Amino acid sequence: MPAANPEPSAQMPSVVRVAVAAPVGELLDYLRPASGNVSPGMRVLVPLGRGQRVGMIAAVNQPTDLPSARLKRIATVLDPTPLLTPADLSFLLWASEYYRGDPGEALFGALPARLRRAQPLLDDRPLGWRVRAGAVAEPPDLRRAPRQGAVLALLTAAPQGLTDAAVRTALGDCSGPLRALAARGLVERCRLDAPAAAAVTQLPQPEPPPSLNEHQADAEAVVAASQGFGCFLLDGVTGSGKTEVYLRLIARVLDAGRQVLVLVPEIGLTPQLRKRFARRVPAPMAVLHSGLADTDRERAWRAAAGGEARLLLGTRSAVFTPLPQLGLVIVDEEHDLSLKQQEGFRYSARDLAVRRAQQAGCPVVLGSATPALETLHNARNGRYRHLRLPERAGRAVDPEILLADIRAQPLETGLSHALLTRMEREIDAGNQVLLFLNRRGFSPVLTCHDCGWVSECTRCDARMTLHRGRAILVCHHCGLEHRQPVQCPYCASPDLRPLGQGTERVEDTLRQRFPGLPLARIDRDSTRRRGELERLLTAAARGEHRILLGTQMLAKGHHLPGVTLVGILDLDHGLYGSDFRATERMAQLLVQVAGRAGRAERPGTVLLQTRHPQHPMLQLLLRDGYGAFATAALAEREEANLPPFSHQAMLRADSPKEQAALDFLLQALAAARPLAPQDVEFWGPAPAQMERRAGRIRAQLLLQAPTRALLQGVLAPLLPALRALKAPRELRWSVDVDPQESL
Repeated sequence: MPAANPEPSAQMPSVVRVAVAAPVGELLDYLRPASGNVSPGMRVLVPLGRGQRVGMIAAVNQPTDLPSARLKRIATVLDPTPLLTPADLSFLLWASEYYRGDPGEALFGALPARLRRAQPLLDDRPLGWRVRAGAVAEPPDLRRAPRQGAVLALLTAAPQGLTDAAVRTALGDCSGPLRALAARGLVERCRLDAPAAAAVTQLPQPEPPPSLNEHQADAEAVVAASQGFGCFLLDGVTGSGKTEVYLRLIARVLDAGRQVLVLVPEIGLTPQLRKRFARRVPAPMAVLHSGLADTDRERAWRAAAGGEARLLLGTRSAVFTPLPQLGLVIVDEEHDLSLKQQEGFRYSARDLAVRRAQQAGCPVVLGSATPALETLHNARNGRYRHLRLPERAGRAVDPEILLADIRAQPLETGLSHALLTRMEREIDAGNQVLLFLNRRGFSPVLTCHDCGWVSECTRCDARMTLHRGRAILVCHHCGLEHRQPVQCPYCASPDLRPLGQGTERVEDTLRQRFPGLPLARIDRDSTRRRGELERLLTAAARGEHRILLGTQMLAKGHHLPGVTLVGILDLDHGLYGSDFRATERMAQLLVQVAGRAGRAERPGTVLLQTRHPQHPMLQLLLRDGYGAFATAALAEREEANLPPFSHQAMLRADSPKEQAALDFLLQALAAARPLAPQDVEFWGPAPAQMERRAGRIRAQLLLQAPTRALLQGVLAPLLPALRALKAPRELRWSVDVDPQESL
């Protein structure tokens, strides 16, 4: 292990370089184990401090300046063969360096949960019975035990072994004879080789594909004609048939014997895509997302890494999964914030997908109806090829978007008269209505009418949301919960009133307004049970629910052919948000939600309630579309020298003690200034947007540079200097390269 001040030595031992599953900012040097071979990609147990940690071998036969006497030896080799290939290691170590994460955090984050610990690979081959080697060279006399004799003869004829079910099918229940034969040392339990992994799904008879329109066919042809690496932005309006283009490209790559990686931002999008892919793709497919059990994730990971799964569909962490024959990468809804990891190893799955395709020498397709401004900037600069799908597929037409000015208007739990009137009209016509409100719970505030007390979180600078269905107050930032009070905790008044509305409260109003009408609320609270989201969305797509009410979970990529009216209750917070990306997020969300209307043959309408109907960016978006909005937003960014016209890293710190985080960041600023050229800017340090969260006081320091190279040139020497600072033990800090939001 490297020392802080290595002593010069004439002896230069060859060492093994290991990434340790611990917050260590570098690879560590160890001597080879006392016995056995080691290769990059194997897990090992190594001494670290007073204990042992799991590590991953990153390189062997490396030079070191440390003498052998100061190096510790690898204790145990955990894997007989490497789990990661040299290409996998190269990609992960590059990601670790770019995002300035710990190498071990990046490498072990690419493994299933069990393999991040000192556990062996999951052996999920079926259990069975076989004859012990050499046990029946001369079969024993079993005339007095004919059942044992029959079992022994059966197993002797099947030297590879048989499952319990196979023995039962041939001879009936033989548990007693098997135990007796095992006690005599004649048979033994064993693992039987099985064909394809249980995590792989396959449909042998695919559905015939629909015909493509001109724009879809052109997009497919351009990507299919590419040789080697190329990045393509598939910019298609909602309902334009981007998924059909994906399917055509996937079929081409699978026919060529290669593998495909498809990334989606949310778990909620995987079931419908899995079903659609299964109906069309005659190849083994695996699915990876955080909603799976650990063993299921490991099976899917092994199927992809072993080449059994030809198509891998997953959320952001699937970008790290080994795929030895990768031939195509697709990122659906590439603009979505969920593709950016916000804790631990902070990375952008979209940007890493581009790097992964570059390393594999294959195309990558970024699909969206509302591309991120960074992606559009790359397309307009020629780094990405811009492919457009400007029309809805089939006979669907774009929805009509109407503004409802709700200033000085009476509202019924956030619902205007104009919206309720249109809802009644569509419901009477047999259509579905979708209402969007990105605020779950019953009410964002509970207050005392007598003294003015409000339900504030004791651990955060935030108010606690009332969830009346469970009779609790919940902080949506730290998770703190309290029982709903029956009287004011300050003045003991029973007159406690909810202010504002969330999806739970709107649901109550709708059930009273439309009694007996099937209604589904889709948010994080209503979909807690496993499989509930998929069940609700499937029922919604079949038209079983006449009213759909939900949060952002409803806005992303779902095909709901019966929806003819979309009501957006409140997006005004995005017009004046403190984050410079707030307007972009608002526009993307508006277009995505609006895209749920009129996706089939019936025309659709979108009604947006707002108190700022004359906002210039909102007017531009509605009048000229997302492309014109993006052009104006990029011009504003360029004038302000904000990303993508500059590059940022956010240094964050938090501590339970006042001022500690700011003090640390002041030290960081003092360490950074001498390392930075003149055109690198520092903003802060300053309190975070929500200064107190989960009982910790948070602050941040922003670094901004005109190029990535300049920014990385500052971060490379800065992080070791920060690790050397004497900071309080309770203080935590992190760096976020290419941050996507102020937290």
